[in-house]
Amino acid sequence: MKVIPTAIPDVVVLEPRVFGDDRGFFFESFNRRQFADAIGRDVDFVQDNHSRSVKGVLRGIHYQIQQPQGKLVRVVQGEVYDVAVDLRKSSPTFGQWVGEALSAANKRMLWVPEGFGHAFLVVSESAEFLYKTTDYYAPEAERSIVWNDATLAIDWPLARLQGAAVQLSAKDQQGRRFSEADVYQ
Repeated sequence: MKVIPTAIPDVVVLEPRVFGDDRGFFFESFNRRQFADAIGRDVDFVQDNHSRSVKGVLRGIHYQIQQPQGKLVRVVQGEVYDVAVDLRKSSPTFGQWVGEALSAANKRMLWVPEGFGHAFLVVSESAEFLYKTTDYYAPEAERSIVWNDATLAIDWPLARLQGAAVQLSAKDQQGRRFSEADVYQ
């Protein structure tokens, strides 16, 4: 597995070694030892999630203020632009974000550690998104930051939507501004 650093050292892109021929392909999508080596610590994943969304759907920026979840995310159909936002007030990269194109074609995964907000925008006709989490979903602790917050200034690839509108859930339409959001100490 190839480990590709991002501008935020705790967030890494993982590129699996893919074996393929005219019959198809094979790769290890998760190996606990290799993953621990890649991020510098061992983690226990407790939940796997799978979502399907159409072009223009933007999910996030989500996080849990208690029971923070680390997420190992990947796409098995289509393409998304995936974003991690550092919400750790004591971090030197607090308020910074990184974005990465994840697709079924590139097979890349993104490690989003605990203490980060997470979001993705579907840029293909549809996308199936898988992710492992280090803690359970806790709806009472869930928070959302508005996707187009001016302070964060995330450079979403909206041109890739080719005229499709950004689609948000009711929950994400109620997202808070970054300056008003609950953050981690």
